[in-house]
Amino acid sequence: MVRDLEERERVMGGRTRRGRRCGLLGSYMLTLALASFLAVAPPARALRFELQSGHTKCISEDIKIHAMAVGKYAVVNPSDSAPLPDSHKITVRVTSPYGNSIHYADQVDSGNFAFTSSEEGDYLACLWAPDHNPPATMAVEFEWQTGVTAKDWTNVAKKGQIDVMELELKKLEDTVKSIQDEMFYLREREEQMLDMNRSTNSRMAWLSFLSLAVCLSVASLQLWHLKTFFERKKLL
Repeated sequence: MVRDLEERERVMGGRTRRGRRCGLLGSYMLTLALASFLAVAPPARALRFELQSGHTKCISEDIKIHAMAVGKYAVVNPSDSAPLPDSHKITVRVTSPYGNSIHYADQVDSGNFAFTSSEEGDYLACLWAPDHNPPATMAVEFEWQTGVTAKDWTNVAKKGQIDVMELELKKLEDTVKSIQDEMFYLREREEQMLDMNRSTNSRMAWLSFLSLAVCLSVASLQLWHLKTFFERKKLL
């Protein structure tokens, strides 16, 4: 009987260890598959929109701390056979989540910026077209890349003297690291949101008790006032 129980425990322990290994292997394969998909996926296309004179267009990007970001913008020439009109100029400002200016360009038709984030949160890029008479509408192309996509892999290959296969493996390695960092970042944000929810719930509970105490106090005051009123009128 004792031997049967020990044998069952060994079997169950082996199944548990195999289950954990399978779970870890499955999560690793999922991460690797996602990294492979992102590595072979085509690069993101530039955002294209219309901007009227006297109006502003803002674009935000959530960037982690110590992450590299690059961007470029350009006003599209409405005519291929003519130069760009003088009215097709824009002013661009890129600011950090705390309002610090990172990039500023006044009355330009194209430009680019690059920085390494020192703050965590939503970075804002605002493009403004000055007033013009008559009003003009221009097309603007804007591209913003962060993390792994912001790296210039062509220069990396030239400096390191590596072939195509090694370059793809380097891309895959950086993509896996980026996914891992993103998972830890999301976990930290989840913990912050949970702490905020707990704090909000505790504050709401105290506010409910305070509201109940105020209501009871007001009701008691009303009863006392009615009692003294009826006693003064000798109705009680």
